[in-house]
Amino acid sequence: MAKTPIFETAAGTIPAYEILEPDEPTIPFVFCSPHSGRDYPSDLIATTRLSGESIRRSEDLYVDRLFDFVPDLGAPLLAARFPRAYLDVNREPYELDPRMFAGPLPDFVNSGSIRVAGGLGTIPRIVAENEEIYRGVLPAAEALRRIEDIYKPFHQTLEEVLQRTRERFGLAILVDCHSMPSSLRALPGGQRPDIVIGDRFGTSAAARLVSIATSRIIALGYDVARNKPYAGGYITERYGRPAVGFHALQIEINRGLYADERQYRPHAGFDALRQRLTAFVAGFAADVAADYAWPAAAE
Repeated sequence: MAKTPIFETAAGTIPAYEILEPDEPTIPFVFCSPHSGRDYPSDLIATTRLSGESIRRSEDLYVDRLFDFVPDLGAPLLAARFPRAYLDVNREPYELDPRMFAGPLPDFVNSGSIRVAGGLGTIPRIVAENEEIYRGVLPAAEALRRIEDIYKPFHQTLEEVLQRTRERFGLAILVDCHSMPSSLRALPGGQRPDIVIGDRFGTSAAARLVSIATSRIIALGYDVARNKPYAGGYITERYGRPAVGFHALQIEINRGLYADERQYRPHAGFDALRQRLTAFVAGFAADVAADYAWPAAAE
């Protein structure tokens, strides 16, 4: 397993991410929460133009806590502690905007992606509502340091956990966990979904798995959309290789179901949602066990 990197915050030195492991893996699932980090590095606080609250607008509020039950069901959870405003691991490793940095960047940097143009590259320029993060430009070396020291170990850890899961069960199902603002623009027909499941338009997971997940969530009373407006980001695209036993789904949860988005804290709906998500994962795993004869299920 990759050595967990650390970073400095006002409260001291902490690990950049954590992996919550079950005592014994019993289901072929891996959960990831890449955007719920809420420990802000001291170097970010020293260079941002935003207030302590404004800089939090890109957080997937408490998604890690919504899913921290999964080790009890037999699956690991990899959760970032660094914030998305500092480093976005749901991007290619080098989606960088040269205008943000002083000094040369490597020739292989992808500076022309739509996400970079929108200010949401690997080192984001803005948080939600298009607010600029930094007072000035950053050293190019700082961008490369964050990628080398945190981004790459995060992905190495995720890759290793997925490989281990597939070796044990014959398949690995990655569930990449996110949240979306309740102010999300309505879809055609006026739909404002509670949950969006993304599978990169049918390419990152077997259709049967997507159908099971969708049916299980609908059965819990939620309005579900598929791939609109979120089809899955870099993590779903990179790790979803169903032809070789790696399946990846992105799940986006409407924050209004469980959090006060202005106060950045859970509200009374949090526990009820967490209980329903527990039922969803347990049911999803049971249905997959009925369809796939993985070795552990036969022991």
